[in-house]
Amino acid sequence: MRIPPILKILPAIGALFLAAGVPAQQKPAPPGIGPTSGPTWWFAVSGDSRNCGDVVMPGIAAGVQRDKAEFYWHLGDLRAIYNFDEDILHQPAYLRQPPSISTYLSAAWPDFIRSQIEPFGATPFFLGIGNHETTPPKTRADFLIQFADWLDSPELRAQRLKDDSSDHMLRAYFHWIQNGVDFINLDNATADQFDAAQMAWFERVLQADAANSGVTSIVVGMHEALPDSIAWNHSMNQFVVGIASGRRAYADLLKAQNEAHKHVYVLASHSHYYMGNIFNTAYWHEHGGVLPGWIVGTGGAIRYPLPPDAANGLDPQTNVYGYLLGQVQQGGEIRFEFRKLEESDIPAAVVQRYDQEFVHWCFARNFTTAQP
Repeated sequence: MRIPPILKILPAIGALFLAAGVPAQQKPAPPGIGPTSGPTWWFAVSGDSRNCGDVVMPGIAAGVQRDKAEFYWHLGDLRAIYNFDEDILHQPAYLRQPPSISTYLSAAWPDFIRSQIEPFGATPFFLGIGNHETTPPKTRADFLIQFADWLDSPELRAQRLKDDSSDHMLRAYFHWIQNGVDFINLDNATADQFDAAQMAWFERVLQADAANSGVTSIVVGMHEALPDSIAWNHSMNQFVVGIASGRRAYADLLKAQNEAHKHVYVLASHSHYYMGNIFNTAYWHEHGGVLPGWIVGTGGAIRYPLPPDAANGLDPQTNVYGYLLGQVQQGGEIRFEFRKLEESDIPAAVVQRYDQEFVHWCFARNFTTAQP
């Protein structure tokens, strides 16, 4: 419950609330996440919003705003690019005459901005890169140009220049430190990643975090999951460079957890389902330990079946949309909870734009039974 502004001028009444155990500086916990001692704050994450993202993402935006998240973080795959997204085909302008390929390719990313970013309003929006952002004819350079406003936001620019005052280059990997948490977005959108330059940057960031007592937690997000997870069949395991560099990045994060004593969390999307504890595999049990990890590819893309070993994960769910809500506690520990989106959560303006039949299609039929 929020403390009314009048308490700022009526300390006697404020004291009554404090005696009742409601700290004036603490936001109310969103439903489903229990109270903690000391100030807490929230952030939200998901990825893969192609196909039906124009329907699903406004619903996610409304939920993120209700949960009072400080920001939303998208882990990549914005539009299909290799084919027409179903939501674009069902826009009123294209119902009678589908767009040409050239029209679609020129409109796809501006449509993402208009239909999927703008609904978040004043909530900061951080944007990762996925493999579909490099699907021909799109390139990583195209992505940097189109989304420069988000990749060079004041927060990211300030952090980049704080790290290196001469660094004026825009990249698809970046980080920012917020309230003692270092959020690191990695780029594994292509088979050559993580390359030597990105690994060197990543390890410099982790070294700085290890030496910084003000950083209590490290949250690393990327599109494809690091190797040897439960989702190994659709992850960095698919590429030789990805296996080697991904295992090295995982070892670096183990070191940050075990030697620098930071809280470490690893997030990915790419696979279009939700699952926690994704590194609970024989490989990581035998090679250093299991880091807390999640897959949350639930932003609107065609839903995939769960992988064969899904039972080893935590709360695996498919044929769902939604986002991961992180609750940062005073000591830096982060609690995560999946916020499932229902068809009834889609804003009325979106239903009016597309009609109820297509909105229902996105929830009832946007899935495949084939493994990715």
